[in-house]
Amino acid sequence: MYQLDDLLHLMARLRDPEYGCPWDLKQDYASIVPHTLEEAYEVADAIERGDFDHLAGELGDLLFQIVYYSQLGREEGRFDFAAVVDGITRKLVRRHPHVFPDGDLYGSLDQPRLDEHQVKRRWEEIKAEERAEKAASPRQLSLLDDVPGALPALSRAAKLQNRAAQVGFDWTDVGPVLDKVREELDELREAIEAGDDSAINDETGDLLFVVVNLARHLRLDPEASLRQANGKFERRFRFIEQALRGEGKAIEDTSLTELDALWDSAKRVERQL
Repeated sequence: MYQLDDLLHLMARLRDPEYGCPWDLKQDYASIVPHTLEEAYEVADAIERGDFDHLAGELGDLLFQIVYYSQLGREEGRFDFAAVVDGITRKLVRRHPHVFPDGDLYGSLDQPRLDEHQVKRRWEEIKAEERAEKAASPRQLSLLDDVPGALPALSRAAKLQNRAAQVGFDWTDVGPVLDKVREELDELREAIEAGDDSAINDETGDLLFVVVNLARHLRLDPEASLRQANGKFERRFRFIEQALRGEGKAIEDTSLTELDALWDSAKRVERQL
């Protein structure tokens, strides 16, 4: 069975200037990013669908992305795979003092057990300390600087809000958030009635942002919630297509009233399952 060293060797061969793969030799950090995001989503999709038969393969695809970046870093003398492993291991040892109190990865396992709340609180304290260290650098001018810009918009909105909440810039309960949703919806309606395209775009963004805030206050992951809604829509739309196909009808020739009735049928079928 192949091991990690074999994968690292394979990657080096693919990038060999003389004998490597022409496609792989053309790649750089930026060109690989879309593939990394796609592979991460495929891992999430396999988990959500319970497709554990293929999960190992999807995780391998994602691991290969890390190996790829590490090879690029090694070629440029910036870092290598060993540095990646060393960095994350040191970080996790540092962030789990309740497991590694002396900072020793292989230290004693006989430590008092913390509950989940205590662990989370300590985790946030350590991350705050790390951010404070970064803030001392002239390169970090804001608490929000290290929230990745390439994150999906919903996930990034939640992270921005969480970061602001850590310094008290947040509502204390869900009530005011619901009020804000209504306020943003009213402002969007006014923009639509005025026919102001720029304002419509702006208010739509505000509405989405505050809905993310609502999900956060409800302790939900907005990205996961939307993926679930996407899956629900897809199932019901496929039900409509299948029902019409059974009747020999084309969906584009079907009235909205009929489509709505089939949609309701799909919902009833789901509730019976």
